[in-house]
Amino acid sequence: MRNDGAPPPSRAPHGQFCGRTRREFLWETGGGFTATALAGLLSQDGFLGRRARAADAAPPFVNPLAPKSPPKTGKAKSVIFLFMYGGPSHVDTFDHKPRLYPLDGKTIEVKTFGRGGKRNEGRVVGPKWAFRPYGESGKMISDLFPNLGTCADDMAFVHSMYAESPIHGSAMLMMNSGRILSGNPCLGSWVTYGLGSENQNLPGFVVMLDKTGGPISGPKNWSSGYMPAVYQGTVLRADGVPIHDLSPPEGTDRALQRRLLDRLREKNEEHRVPRADNSELAARIASYELAFQMQQHAPEAVDYSQESAETLALYGVDRPETADFGRKCLLARRLVERGVRFIQVYSGGAHNDDNWDAHGDIVSNHTKHAGRTDRPIAGLIKDLKRRGLLDETLIVWGGEFGRQPTAEFAEGTGRDHNSYGFTVWLAGGGIQGGVSVGSTDELGSAAVDDRFHVKNLHATILDRLGFDPNALAYFYGGLDQKLVGVEGAEPIHQLI
Repeated sequence: MRNDGAPPPSRAPHGQFCGRTRREFLWETGGGFTATALAGLLSQDGFLGRRARAADAAPPFVNPLAPKSPPKTGKAKSVIFLFMYGGPSHVDTFDHKPRLYPLDGKTIEVKTFGRGGKRNEGRVVGPKWAFRPYGESGKMISDLFPNLGTCADDMAFVHSMYAESPIHGSAMLMMNSGRILSGNPCLGSWVTYGLGSENQNLPGFVVMLDKTGGPISGPKNWSSGYMPAVYQGTVLRADGVPIHDLSPPEGTDRALQRRLLDRLREKNEEHRVPRADNSELAARIASYELAFQMQQHAPEAVDYSQESAETLALYGVDRPETADFGRKCLLARRLVERGVRFIQVYSGGAHNDDNWDAHGDIVSNHTKHAGRTDRPIAGLIKDLKRRGLLDETLIVWGGEFGRQPTAEFAEGTGRDHNSYGFTVWLAGGGIQGGVSVGSTDELGSAAVDDRFHVKNLHATILDRLGFDPNALAYFYGGLDQKLVGVEGAEPIHQLI
């Protein structure tokens, strides 16, 4: 799986395109694009080249998103990553810490590391919700998630996650790409690079943002980095017009668009002949065709009129507080059914209490966000299960870090960031349900037993999709780059 990055041959004199001037090319292709827009698009593609001779025939075009088989049989075919942006408090959700309750309000010695730096003591904020056992496993789950509690035996909890950064931007990049610096392909890009897409009419990698906006650092979290742009995420809306600027120009029908795209592809292929090793060009050719197909198929994907009233209620689409996230979870299921490989759904956007970043009042913040997501996520698990799709769909839930057991400020119940220890859970896709792995200390301040880095989570996801996480590589910068780093990482075997 290499891309040797060889430079393209020298280009023809400026102002020519496949042996013609730009004006001649525009005259031949006709309307549909303005001269300015088309010239800008072609210049991005590096189309100022010479006509290739027929004798220099390139290999047949291969769509970068064509379906591929993993090296080994994978349990999962698709991934749904439910990203709780802002950092949900593990000690108030899924990591039961009985000792914290009687310590509420007391100042104790405890090492913490968050936005405010490193501290050696703090005022304990006891958990604000009771925990109850659920399922045959008896898993203790907070009253924040009564609906998810009914799915406890399908879920596997990792209570000992840790990462390097307690800062939102770099921590999100770590969770999404395995690095704290931008410029690297994210998890969804690695999945579509390795597996392609089973649906050539929809993106292989879809992102749905919160109605309040995107997360900090924005598109870097679904970027393809040094990989071709065809592997980056496509932002999709769960209602109305699913993709911005998707509709064709007024007065342009599909027949005219088809003729224009066929002519453009003909010129693209001529340009590709002496540049057969240029994956960026192959990706751009595929993107034009995908955009055309999405005009017809993306609106159908968000048409919920085919869903029963019972199904809509299962996801909470019939309730004001859960309707938005419920539609996103329902769309995730519909996209899985249509062969989309990787779907990331964000809960929380913008800043402060628009996301799970509870610096001031943990009760108000988490009540709001858990209330919006509990029923839809439980509905997603149950719906996939009854349709026979849960075994081949891997669900991942988590944020960029957790939160501290102590208060951040002199007053109030807010908690600072905590990357020393936090919880994620997985379900479906070959993951053993009803288990809990690892632990934080008795206060929940740091992972202590069976500590797992974010890269171990990534390795687990790749493993369930049929890959050796230490072998899936992309050649860049003189190295076989990997999602889990050149040093490698092992899956969390206790979950498998």
